[in-house]
Amino acid sequence: MTQNSLRRPNRIHIAQNWLPRYTGMPLQKFGDYILLTNFHYYLRSFANAFSCYVYGEDKPMQAATNRDGLTIINFGIGSANAATIMDLLSARQPEGVLYLGKCGGLKKSTEIGNFILPIAAIRGEGTSNDYFPPEVPALPSFKLHKFVSQKIVDHGYEYRTGVVYTTNRRLWEHDKKFIDRLKQMTCIAIDMETATIFVVGHHNEIARGALLLVSDIPIAPEGVKTAKSDVRVTEKWSKIHLQIGIEAMTEIGDKGERIKHFKY
Repeated sequence: MTQNSLRRPNRIHIAQNWLPRYTGMPLQKFGDYILLTNFHYYLRSFANAFSCYVYGEDKPMQAATNRDGLTIINFGIGSANAATIMDLLSARQPEGVLYLGKCGGLKKSTEIGNFILPIAAIRGEGTSNDYFPPEVPALPSFKLHKFVSQKIVDHGYEYRTGVVYTTNRRLWEHDKKFIDRLKQMTCIAIDMETATIFVVGHHNEIARGALLLVSDIPIAPEGVKTAKSDVRVTEKWSKIHLQIGIEAMTEIGDKGERIKHFKY
């Protein structure tokens, strides 16, 4: 057995093998621009709108690509899955990735149905510590956010900016100490993926952003999300949430200059 035959496959080769394995979609089918979501409804709505095939119904993640070369991926829930998909996308090295997620509002000004474009995220999930030291901020690519913000305004909606807190905890709403800490950090919202997507995107030199929809106000006793309340949010705001993401990522591909990633 030769030394070359014992050599481990490099990181990119592994990602090129595993991205189709996780999604069921061949590598060449992935577009230059990517929408990420944790909702099968968003993926199915995208596929229906563009009459495109959905790959990976029997896989951990599902994906579809339209004729314009825009791909949507339902990667699941949580920071571990967010890190996995951002690592696997290094196999394709897309021009831009936009996460369409929901979040809990932490301010009186972040009413249900509002859009948030995070200027940064606090790395409370722990997953991102495997990529950079805790001192490295979790930031979006601001040129990508510029296109998203313009599309929100074009549709007649407002949006908030601020810092989002990302956590691995799903049940924290009755933890008073945790809530008090959130208030001290003056975060605008809380979610489970944004910081991870920003940091792992930075690590893999992928331009990234997030457009979050406020789905609940968890710091208020009556504002904690339930299955019933989430259905109302989905019915009322998910269509425009997805539409803004589609238009922004299509336009940045058509009109935008290349988003550069600067190394330090």
